[in-house]
Amino acid sequence: MAGQPRISYVQPAQMNDPAMLAELDRCRRMGTPRPESQAVRAHVPAVFWSFANAWRDVFHNGVADHAIKELCRLYVSRSVLCEFCGNQRSIKAANSGVAEDDVRDLINFETATHYSEKQKAALSYAEAITWDLATDDRFWERLHRHFSEPELVEIGFFIALTMGQQRWLRILDIDHHQVLAGESGSMAPGFETAEAAARSKADPQYWARKAPSRAKEGGEWGECREKHCGRWGGPCARPRQRRRSHPGFRSRQALRRAGGFPRHQYGDR
Repeated sequence: MAGQPRISYVQPAQMNDPAMLAELDRCRRMGTPRPESQAVRAHVPAVFWSFANAWRDVFHNGVADHAIKELCRLYVSRSVLCEFCGNQRSIKAANSGVAEDDVRDLINFETATHYSEKQKAALSYAEAITWDLATDDRFWERLHRHFSEPELVEIGFFIALTMGQQRWLRILDIDHHQVLAGESGSMAPGFETAEAAARSKADPQYWARKAPSRAKEGGEWGECREKHCGRWGGPCARPRQRRRSHPGFRSRQALRRAGGFPRHQYGDR
């Protein structure tokens, strides 16, 4: 992500609303969101405030655990390859114990040992929404075992909100340190400055450029990860018209973008 964004930033000098300027300053200091995405939304003040208010009320505040929502946000980033969002970290979540080790295994969360069953349940929710997976009674029993209905409403709404925004921001070619540069609030380690970010992105192990480990396996229509299919890790054996509704289906494109081969979504059954 370099050069000019596909939709221009509204620079602070172009804004006359003191409340919008104060919100941009908060973004500069605290991040999530950072100023650049809000500077694009500022073309339409109603969009600017719609996002800012929803993000404050549902992500930073709300009834569900903020750290769990942060893991879901970053799961979406790793899935849709939104570098702008994936290179941010919530300061509030970091203060509550979310560490970089919690981010590295997000795509394969079911087999990771350092997530709690509650975190895995929330991430399975993010997975189902992000990848348009079919769900069943077992899936919902797992969620209801760990979360109240208000929490499920808030987490589901938040995942849908951040997924839509990240899919949009990804194609805008916006980047950090382009609006109100000089503050590193909420930036991930190695992205605190424009120079540090450039070095991190040049690293062969940079998360957004890492080649998926199993993207070349499987057949014409994609890999299947559902044991009941009988083709674990191979071409889906379901009839063609049902493959995309099959819970285990992953298209080749999806695998390439996910950066890996996620394990079964019902890890504790």
